[in-house]
Amino acid sequence: MYPTLYHALLDLTGLDWPVLKFLNSFGFFVALAFVGAYLTLSWELKRKEAQGLIAASTVVRTVGEGPRPGELALQAVIGFIVGWKGLYLLLHREVTQDPPAFLLSGRGDVIGGLAGATLLAWLYWREKKKHQLAEPRQERVTLHPYQHGGNITLTAALWGFIGAKVFSWFEGAADFRWEVIGAWLRHPVQHLEQVQVKDIVSGLTMYGGLIVAGLMVMRYFRKHRLAFWPSVDAAAPGVLLAYGIGRIGCQVSGDGDWGIVNTAPAPSWMPGWLWSYDYPNNVNRVGIPITSGTRFPDYGTHLPEPVFPTPLYEAIACILLFLVLWKLRKRIVTPGVMFCLFLVFDGVERFLIEKIRVNELLIGTWTQAEVISAVLTVGGLLGILWFTKSKKSHGPEAAH
Repeated sequence: MYPTLYHALLDLTGLDWPVLKFLNSFGFFVALAFVGAYLTLSWELKRKEAQGLIAASTVVRTVGEGPRPGELALQAVIGFIVGWKGLYLLLHREVTQDPPAFLLSGRGDVIGGLAGATLLAWLYWREKKKHQLAEPRQERVTLHPYQHGGNITLTAALWGFIGAKVFSWFEGAADFRWEVIGAWLRHPVQHLEQVQVKDIVSGLTMYGGLIVAGLMVMRYFRKHRLAFWPSVDAAAPGVLLAYGIGRIGCQVSGDGDWGIVNTAPAPSWMPGWLWSYDYPNNVNRVGIPITSGTRFPDYGTHLPEPVFPTPLYEAIACILLFLVLWKLRKRIVTPGVMFCLFLVFDGVERFLIEKIRVNELLIGTWTQAEVISAVLTVGGLLGILWFTKSKKSHGPEAAH
C-alpha cells in the first residue's frame, strides 16, 4: 500500500522527495475522480445542448469593476495561510515526517504569511485595475450548459463530503458522545493540534455523500433553470466513473474499506492478490508489524489474516458499468431513463459487494448500505417503467 505519493514514488522509482508526503494517495485519486466526473458531465451537457434538450441561458454581468474590499481581504487571508505554512516548511524540513500534524498545528512563519498575503492581494488588485473602466457597465452574456460543469462539480464535492460525514455519524450513533463536543468547545486549539488528516477523512459513508451531493446538484439544476431530467442524465455516467476511481484510491492507500477475512485458496485462474490481500503499510496502521518485505516507517503493519480486496472489486465493477452507460447514452432517448439505469447499476453493485464487506448491521442482518442500495435498485426499476410508459402514453415531451 502507498499511504502518500511519496511512498509510491520511493517504492516504484527510488526517488526520495519528502515534500510528497503532503499528498495523500487517497486524496489524489479523489481529485482524479472529480476531474473524470467534470469532463464526462461537460461533454454530455454539450451534446444535449446540440440536440436541443438543454438550452443556453442569458445572464447579466458587470464589466469593469475595480477591486472589491471583501475579495481583496480573502486573497490576503489565503496568501497568509500559504506563506505562513510554506516558508516554515522550507526552513524546517523535519515537519515532512508528520505532514498532517504540521498542517493542523499552530506552527508557521509570520514573515512568510505577511509576504504571501501581500503578494496575493497585490496580484488581485493589479488584475482588477488592469480591466477597470471609468464607468462599469452591464453586459448580457450567453451561458452554455457545459459552462456550469465546474460549479456543479464543486457543489458535488462539498456536499458529498458533508453528506458522507453526517451519514457516518448516524451509522455510528452509539459511539457519539456530546461530551466530546463540549471538550472541543472548551479547548479548540489543543484538540485541533491533536487531529490528523485521517481523522477528518475517515468514517465517510459513500451513500451519504451520494445522496446529499445528488440532491444539491439537482437543486443546482433547478435553480439555474437547466432542463432537469436531461441534466440529471448527463451527470449519471460520470458518477459511476468517479466512484470507481475513488475506490482505486481506497485500494492503493488501504483505508479500511476492505472485505471480510478470506483464507480460502484462490481459484487457479485468479491472481492471489485479487482473491485475498493483507494490505501491507495501510494508511490506517491497522494490523500487526510487517516482518518481511517493504516496510514504511510510521506505517509498517499488515492484516493478520488476508481479506477480500473489495475496493478493487468495486473499482473494476463501477468502471465497467460506466463504460456500459457511456455506450448506451446515445441510444437512450427518453429523459430520466439514464439516471434510473444508473440507480439500478449502482444499487445492485453495492448490494452484492456488501455480502463480503466489513460493515455494521442496521436492520436485522442488513447493513445501512444494503438498505439504501435495495431502495435505489427498486426505485430505479420503477423509474424506468414510469418514464417509458409516460413517453408512450403522452409522447416525447411528457418526460421533460
